Amino acid sequence: MISDRRKKKFPILRLPFLAIEEVFKAMNPFEIINFSMISKRAKAITKNMTFYSKYAIDLGIYETMEIAINGTNGLISCIYLMISNEKMDGKVECENNGFIQRKVYKYSKDPVEEWKQVCKYVLDIFKRQTIDVLGVVLDVFVDQNVAIIDFLRTNVKSVNACNVLQWEEENDVDEHAAYLLENIKINNELRSDLDTKNVNFDMKIPKNLKELCIKKADWIGYEKLLEIDSAQVSFGTNRISNKELNLFFKKWMAMEIHLNLELLAFEFKSLEDLRLFVLPDIPHEVVDEEVKRTLITYDDETEEISGGIDIRRIDGRTATFFAQYDGFLMSVH
Repeated sequence: MISDRRKKKFPILRLPFLAIEEVFKAMNPFEIINFSMISKRAKAITKNMTFYSKYAIDLGIYETMEIAINGTNGLISCIYLMISNEKMDGKVECENNGFIQRKVYKYSKDPVEEWKQVCKYVLDIFKRQTIDVLGVVLDVFVDQNVAIIDFLRTNVKSVNACNVLQWEEENDVDEHAAYLLENIKINNELRSDLDTKNVNFDMKIPKNLKELCIKKADWIGYEKLLEIDSAQVSFGTNRISNKELNLFFKKWMAMEIHLNLELLAFEFKSLEDLRLFVLPDIPHEVVDEEVKRTLITYDDETEEISGGIDIRRIDGRTATFFAQYDGFLMSVH
């Protein structure tokens, strides 16, 4: 329901459109949705608002299904959560360090179906075909994964960022992960924390991503690496050999592959081992630790880095190898 200050009778629908829009700008997304449900005319007027571009919509397929409507540069979030526990039904609002989070817990005997219906309505009202972030835990609603993915394929044109994971390591979700990536268009970012069981797994990796992060990449070999064209690539465990890394870097230097590469993060024992076992026949320069440069690191961030090992591409661009946290990075500049 609309809050008490909105229950007082006020002829909103009789106002000029620009005045109505100003009233809508003072509403939060929950109030906008509730207003749209008053009548067909209210819904039509609600859908005609022109300022909805400031909102980003996230979908979460977790133990509790979520639909988040984020606005004001992410400082305010309105989240629908579908629950099967009737006692939790209700509203919660909290504020922390300037961030306001409003939650509506919606009880349903079938939370997944309720999520689908609310999702369709929210996407319709806010005129969204692309959502900002899709988060999917593939071992929560295993029996309904295919139906959920089919629903997304039908109602969502694309997602800007997709996070795919599983709660229990022993669960085999390879098939559903492959089905998800075959049917959902991802525009910018894919993060996978799946424990893939089959080293010969051939999951489709979207093209032209800004960021690709695969924490457990034992199924990623040399040929799959060559297929990837993401600007920033991060692998955990993988099965790419030293010889294959050597060949990959040679091809990069010759501008035969990955011309748009900005960052490659991968596991390796030490920077010295990289120099001895991967770069022995590749021209490189060990940079003095006193030399500091600002380079791209994880999550598209930049950081001042000391030293490193440089290799150069034939067009003059440089890639610097350096250790950070529990891995090694190749940052192009």
